[in-house]
Amino acid sequence: MLVSAAMSLLRVSGVSLQERERFAVHEVSFTQQPFQKVAIAAETGAGKSTLLQIIAGLVQPTAGEVWLEDARVKGPAEQLMPGHPGIAYLSQQFELPKFLRVEQVLRYANKLPEAAAQRLYEVCRISHLAQRRTDQLSGGERQRIALARLLLASPKLLLLDEPFSNLDMGHKRLLKAVIQDLGDQLGITCTLISHDPLDTLSWADEILVLHEGRLVQQGRPTQVYQQPVSEYVAGLFGGYSLLTSAAAKALLATAGQPMRAGQRLLVRPEAFQVVEAGAGGVAGRVTAVRYFGSYAELDVRLVKTLVTIRVPANRLESGQPVHIALAAGGGWFLPVPS
Repeated sequence: MLVSAAMSLLRVSGVSLQERERFAVHEVSFTQQPFQKVAIAAETGAGKSTLLQIIAGLVQPTAGEVWLEDARVKGPAEQLMPGHPGIAYLSQQFELPKFLRVEQVLRYANKLPEAAAQRLYEVCRISHLAQRRTDQLSGGERQRIALARLLLASPKLLLLDEPFSNLDMGHKRLLKAVIQDLGDQLGITCTLISHDPLDTLSWADEILVLHEGRLVQQGRPTQVYQQPVSEYVAGLFGGYSLLTSAAAKALLATAGQPMRAGQRLLVRPEAFQVVEAGAGGVAGRVTAVRYFGSYAELDVRLVKTLVTIRVPANRLESGQPVHIALAAGGGWFLPVPS
């Protein structure tokens, strides 16, 4: 969905950061609308945390500008106190004062009316922790208190740097609910980065993909997952099989599609179908089975090519013959690299 820059909450324009002879971030531009949920994905060291810190006003870009509504976000070289009053940034290395009660930490930071502050504490699921000391909290509890402390300043944009790392499943699920409610109930616009595709695909309205500091793809989660611009992007968001020549032609024939010259066929595991013999599938043999509870993944040798297939139940065994077809629209073509 294209929206004019004049309507944007955030506008990042040609931002770069050069470090010696390499660019940590290189000419990145995008806009974010009010209440739009944006996720930034990249491999480690590709510039996603640096970009978030530039947006927050904590790192000075060597080129480009960041605007929050009609105010330019100044970098630390332009002002005494780094940061921007309308932007809250929660890093992976957040800190809380030691040996204070939670209610003291929050009271010192609070700029909201009491009713609004209490509502925020409820959304962050920390009301029951008010009398606990900060050294008596779990990592997930400390993170939610650090988040609430930032939000007491009423920012318009919240930036979260790998918020789910180092959390167990229970605290991760709780934090996901908090982040969702911050947007739904409190109207706070959020941008986050995460190395886990399940965190971004299920939450974001739009995903930005960085590679070596450059923005290489931008789009809805379904588009980025199903139609990646490269094998690099495909790998960030889950498993896939990359097929050429005979195997690709045989599978495409099962879906009534032609092979494209100079292209490779990328197929996600769930886009394969196990069919009955004689139903038009390609003959293969299971070489490995991995059980994941609600589904199983099979490695199948298919026309001298190994593919990974996801099935809803573990009803096949290693060594068993199978017939595989491609779901309609299940493949995506990528160019052969030059």
